[in-house]
Parts: sequence; structure tokens; C-alpha cells
Amino acid sequence: MSTVVDIGTLIVRSPETCGNSPRIAGTRVTVGRIATLWKQGITPEQMVENWEYLSLAQIYAALAYYHANKNEIETILAAELADYERLESQYSGEEK
Repeated sequence: MSTVVDIGTLIVRSPETCGNSPRIAGTRVTVGRIATLWKQGITPEQMVENWEYLSLAQIYAALAYYHANKNEIETILAAELADYERLESQYSGEEK
């Protein structure tokens, strides 16, 4: 007998984890990370192979969340990229 999973429980947010970004429940794997890998051509099946503690259902839930909330996730990803580029610029060359 299989257990029914409420897919609404697979994606969570919490201010103290991953900066309140939507993430797969019980992990620090964000929806943005899954979406980025998917956009790079990594299949959900390949993601499960790399992260054996994730299920295919969790990956697809993250992708469904991404597609349902694309503007939100793309805004988060753009902010993360801007922070990365700012820090890279700020600290590049300081250790030479």
C-alpha cells in the first residue's frame, strides 16, 4: 500500500534556512538550484543520481514550483548572481 503525499508539503520556506528561499523540505536544496540545473540540461533523473537523498517527486515538485512562480525564482537567482559578482569584484586580486 502506498502513502499519499500532499505535494504542498514538499516545498517549504523558513527565514533561518537558505535566506527564506523556497527549498525542498528537509534539505538545503533550493528551488533555484534545481531550476538552474534543469536549465543547464540536467534531467530530474540525473539530479536524483547525484543527490541520492532526494526523490524524483521532490525534484518535480521543485520544478513545478519554479514554473508556477518563475518571476519570483528568477528574481532570487538574479540577486544571488549580483551578490556573487559584487563579492568576486570586491575580493578578486586581494590575495595576490
